Amino acid sequence: MSEQTTGLARTAQIVRFLLKYRSAGVFSGLDQDAVLQEVAAEVDVQSDTQGRPEEFVNDLEALGPTFIKLGQALSTRPDMVPAEYIAALERMQDKVQELPSATVQQVIEEELGVGVHKVFAEFDDKPLGSASLAQVHRAVLRDGREVAVKVQRPDAIASVRTDLESLRSIASKIDRGTDMGRRIKVGDWVNEFGRTLLAELDYRLEAENLQRFADNLERYPQLVVPRPVWSLCGKRVLTMDLVKGKKVTDITGLQRTEQPLGDLAAALMRAYLDQAFVNGEIHADPHPGNLLLTTDGRLAIFDLGMIAHVPPKRRDRLLKLLFASVDGRGEDVATEGISISTRLEDFDEERYTREVGQLVSQYAARSGGRTVSEGRLVLDLTRIATACGLRTPPELSLLGKTLLNLESICDALDPDMDAKDVVREHLEDVMRQRLRKTLSPAGLAGELIEVEGLVREAPRKLNNLLSLLADNRLQVRLDGLDDSKLMENMQKIANRITMGLIIAALLVSSALMMRVDVGARLFGYPAIAMVLFLVAALLGLFVVVSVLLTDRRARPKEERGLH
Repeated sequence: MSEQTTGLARTAQIVRFLLKYRSAGVFSGLDQDAVLQEVAAEVDVQSDTQGRPEEFVNDLEALGPTFIKLGQALSTRPDMVPAEYIAALERMQDKVQELPSATVQQVIEEELGVGVHKVFAEFDDKPLGSASLAQVHRAVLRDGREVAVKVQRPDAIASVRTDLESLRSIASKIDRGTDMGRRIKVGDWVNEFGRTLLAELDYRLEAENLQRFADNLERYPQLVVPRPVWSLCGKRVLTMDLVKGKKVTDITGLQRTEQPLGDLAAALMRAYLDQAFVNGEIHADPHPGNLLLTTDGRLAIFDLGMIAHVPPKRRDRLLKLLFASVDGRGEDVATEGISISTRLEDFDEERYTREVGQLVSQYAARSGGRTVSEGRLVLDLTRIATACGLRTPPELSLLGKTLLNLESICDALDPDMDAKDVVREHLEDVMRQRLRKTLSPAGLAGELIEVEGLVREAPRKLNNLLSLLADNRLQVRLDGLDDSKLMENMQKIANRITMGLIIAALLVSSALMMRVDVGARLFGYPAIAMVLFLVAALLGLFVVVSVLLTDRRARPKEERGLH
């Protein structure tokens, strides 16, 4: 089967899946357009069935590894997927059939260039875990060090690339033809998802993430990150320290009584806040299955393939937004939300500010460990923004999903912990650290360099400005005027004036022709005069209808907030 035929068949599978859930509220906005039907006709697909929430995850898993990862990504998008489907996605299992031992060894030998038994003194054929893109085996190095070896499935990259091409094709049509596409730019989201997924398939990047997280979290002795064995890492093979323990979801109430775990939960929350707002990295998938309670009473963090990097200015804005949220300042939250987002044509700022204020007030009025969810608050902010015509940055929903996962982990470790207090206290500490850094000698030196440059350049620039004014050569250029609403409205006015003049000329001509008897009659009047009158009447009616149907208050174009 050719690559093109395979791509079309895969696109047909994806479209059938989307059609199944088009009227169920999933990807809201698609059911109001004919785009999916158009794509379905291109690949000859029909679907009369309607999916239910409990089927959604099963269908995603049946579509393969790309869609398992897609489901995990969709669980961070409450603006695209309803709450009942979000809940189902959070329970998604990433388990598939195990690879044969011979296949695993072949991948290792191809990637490392050496036989498995020459590198490892022991290598367990039975995997510790098997997922959609890889599986992990226990092994022992020649020096006796126990390690975990993560091996990628041989067909993973080819499968992912085929699926991404199909998704991009569908997303481009959705963006052009649907209201949802114009609002949230599905194509951009698919491209970002594809970039992240392909990066996750390069295990050298994950090894770097492990090393960097281990270094950054050294100040938290309660946490441990397995370090990579660099000589045994490649694009499809990752070798790292083996960590033994139990999943946090398997911790019993008796164990929590014998070994209080509140300090571990608080340390985990603080560490992830540091990673996001100090180091600018958000672990996109810190679910309970990716953390172990080790035998020595620490928390082990692994599976760091999906890391989102947040630039400094965006990081500062997110920090201010989250701090205002936990502090109950709804108006400040709305202001920061607008500043980091893109205003769409129909952005309703008054509604957005009102609903955000109400949401934050309700959050601030509640107290106690599990009665408050910072992650849910952030995701609800994303949902409100989308409903009001504001496109939020992907980092905001990713931060919300990360906080939500952390809260579930903290709940498993210590159900009585007040996450809200931990988050507020640590954000205050981060703000103080950033202020001290700004006021440090190095920070002040940087600001003084900026001031020095301004003072040095100011006289020359002022002299140039005065010279232009004296010579009457000062010009002000407005970029984008040709494409602005002003030019559009001016052209509309000019067209209507021209049309009015033509109608007036036709009416005058018909009146004059009434006095000329040309022989031919229409409705008892001279035919030429009646024709001119009817043409003028039709044109006038067209102008009136056009005014009534198309004239409306000018709306602003998409406008990006301050960054």
